[in-house]
Amino acid sequence: MTRHDIDHEVSSGNVFADLELTTSDELLAKAELVRQITSIATHRHLTQAETAVILGTTQPKVSDLFTGRLAGFSMERLIRFLNALDRDVRIVVLPKPRSRERATTCVTASRSALPRLRASRG
Repeated sequence: MTRHDIDHEVSSGNVFADLELTTSDELLAKAELVRQITSIATHRHLTQAETAVILGTTQPKVSDLFTGRLAGFSMERLIRFLNALDRDVRIVVLPKPRSRERATTCVTASRSALPRLRASRG
């Protein structure tokens, strides 16, 4: 069998949609918020227990976060966690392009916005 004979399917860019989960956009957004939370905790060299104190939750809940178990976490709770980690969270609503069949939810981290945010607090 050659490399060209292998059957494969190209991803949509959302693994949850590829798995045909009904809340795929929300799951992808939650996963990105969790990725941000774990990245911050890792960068700060925080233990799960230390992270739990900062977030106002328990170490087992932080363990769930760090291992990708999203079921017990709402978007609002994840946003509160990011705020507790000294992160601003902005929600921007835009019109859907006509070229796309349905609207989506997306989370992005913008480093370019940080200087602007800091300057506006000054």
